[in-house]
Amino acid sequence: MSQPMPPLTLGVEEEYQIVDPKTRNLHAYISELIAQDEENETKVNLKPEFMQSQVEVGSHPCRNIKEVRQELVRLRGSVCDMAAKNDLAIVAASTHPFAKWNEQAITEGNRYKELLDDMQGVARSLLIFGMHVHVGFGHKEHPELRELMIEIMNQSRYFIPHLLALSTSSPFWQGQYTGLRSYRSVVFEQLPRTGIPPTFDSWSEYHNYEKMMLRVGSFGKGTTSAKIWWDIRPHPIFDTLEFRISDICTRIDEAVCITALFQAIVAKLVKLRLNNMSWRPYRNIHITENKWRAVRYGINGHLIDFGRQEEIPFHFLMNELLEFLDDVVDDLGSRQEVEYVHTILKGGTSADRQVATYKAHGGEGNQEEAIQAVVDQLIEETKEGL
Repeated sequence: MSQPMPPLTLGVEEEYQIVDPKTRNLHAYISELIAQDEENETKVNLKPEFMQSQVEVGSHPCRNIKEVRQELVRLRGSVCDMAAKNDLAIVAASTHPFAKWNEQAITEGNRYKELLDDMQGVARSLLIFGMHVHVGFGHKEHPELRELMIEIMNQSRYFIPHLLALSTSSPFWQGQYTGLRSYRSVVFEQLPRTGIPPTFDSWSEYHNYEKMMLRVGSFGKGTTSAKIWWDIRPHPIFDTLEFRISDICTRIDEAVCITALFQAIVAKLVKLRLNNMSWRPYRNIHITENKWRAVRYGINGHLIDFGRQEEIPFHFLMNELLEFLDDVVDDLGSRQEVEYVHTILKGGTSADRQVATYKAHGGEGNQEEAIQAVVDQLIEETKEGL
């Protein structure tokens, strides 16, 4: 692969919960927040989501991880301020601890009507919240980079269960402790074209798949592949490889760490490619096994090292990953952010902290108070670092 190098710029989208801090339940208020945002001198450009109790934000393209932190502080801070002015709060977690999906108001608009008509009961149950990280490849200016992006997508599939485990924030579903760390992942995979993507031999093979799915009506009335919802995908509009596997991180420090890791993994794989080396692309049946372990146990279990054909404690695997990335993080300016992994491993993910709070307040023996305490914790942690 010859120059140019991909820019590896960054963008982050986050989907937040709109919560009434008195009832601790979700509150349908997206239309009002968008109207409020339109009146602000510095707009955040809030976006609606499928449920009216959801709000989405997206960063500007960022040149490095320091700019990502600035953007997330700006976006979260602005949304939290707007919510507070209406006696509401914002929560960054991939499921609400007790809200019911069948009690949520659906956002009006053709996009959501089409999704509801197409997916029916599956769409109605999508009361989940995610975080998407975009790594820029710049293939519109340099089409030859499309081939590199497909190669990197194939190889980076191996690592994404690791980052899902680090981001887990959805242990509860409709008032029940599920025993899982990322129940969002289970809910989302009810949709078609989700989960670990297949490998493609070339950009043209991927593009032919896109064109075929469009021709047979799988994308509905759309003209892009936005209804490919894999855990990694080439974004249909932006010049990015989009990582969609992670739960939304409750603390900004966690979100910045996950973003830095995605960028560093891409940078390392590109560096290998430029030196005529590559990471072995593993089959879906292998990676999906590790994804399930990340969904079930988060950072507290074992993932499989398929090269050695043995299961390894997650903490050891993450230390190996950090060693693998060591020669790119300084060039990216992200060593400090990447090494926040050690803080997550020591203190637990959002899911771990939620479960600990739930149990500390009595768990199933004191269900209502325990689960409300979890919401209170999420509200406070979402504001940390602002």
